[in-house]
Amino acid sequence: QVQLVESGGGLVQPGGSLRLSCAASGIIFSIYAMGWYRQAPGKQRELVAVITSGGSTNYADSMKGRFTISRDNAKNTVYLQMNNLKPEDTAVYHCNAIRLSVEYWGQGTQVTVSS
Repeated sequence: QVQLVESGGGLVQPGGSLRLSCAASGIIFSIYAMGWYRQAPGKQRELVAVITSGGSTNYADSMKGRFTISRDNAKNTVYLQMNNLKPEDTAVYHCNAIRLSVEYWGQGTQVTVSS
C-alpha cells in the first residue's frame, strides 16, 4: 500500500520559516518525481515545487527564492524548506508522487501564516 505522509506544518508568523517533510512508503521512491502542491480555502490546488528523479527542480514563480525542494532517496523523503513566509502562503500543503501515468497524493499538512 502506497502512503505519502506529510509533516512539519503549523502556525508561523509572517517572515518565519517552516520545513515540511513527506515520507513515502510502498513505492520505489527514487524513480518518482516528487512535488508539493497547496490548496487555500476557496481556491484550486496549485503547484508549489517539483523535483525529478534526477534532482532537477522547478518552482512556481511566487515561491522562487523563498522555497527550496529537496529529496533524500535513502530516507524516501522529500522536503520543502519555506522561508520568508507570507499570509498568502496559508494553505494545506500536499505531497505528490508521479511517474508516467501513476500518481499518488498525501493527505496534506496545514500551514498557517499569521501574526
